[in-house]
Amino acid sequence: MIHILTTGGTIEGLDYEDGSGITKSNVTIKDFLESANVDFNYTIESVFKKDSRAINKNDIKLLVRKISESKATKILITHGTFTMEDTANYIGKLNLNKTIVLVGSFILGSSADTDAPFNLGYAISSLQLLKPDVYIAMNGQIFPWNNVSKNLETNKFERNE
Repeated sequence: MIHILTTGGTIEGLDYEDGSGITKSNVTIKDFLESANVDFNYTIESVFKKDSRAINKNDIKLLVRKISESKATKILITHGTFTMEDTANYIGKLNLNKTIVLVGSFILGSSADTDAPFNLGYAISSLQLLKPDVYIAMNGQIFPWNNVSKNLETNKFERNE
């Protein structure tokens, strides 16, 4: 069983205006999974819907509580890319003994040319093979929580030097 926790971000097709206003989307993580005709057990739980720049310590504590309370040992977190590595770092330091993968997209999930389905599929596949720890799955790569940063010039995640 994979427990999917959603937090908002462009992967859910949510467009933010000045970090506050939300333009509703007609796409969900469930839509991506159904269109891919996946065949594994999963549950989806919306924790909050925020631009990741607006995520605060209380939001992260709520997310950690949801992870801790989950009976699942494999957790997928959909997350905005702006602060994804910060959240991964916070969770990684807690040693929760679960396999946790954070994933997002750079292009709105509701856009025709979005990277969301690829990133989501890659993250789910990786989640099933990785050992317990916290990871980010982006750009066709897996990054450990303590060795990743977002390069704003290239819009890609990379290992820290």
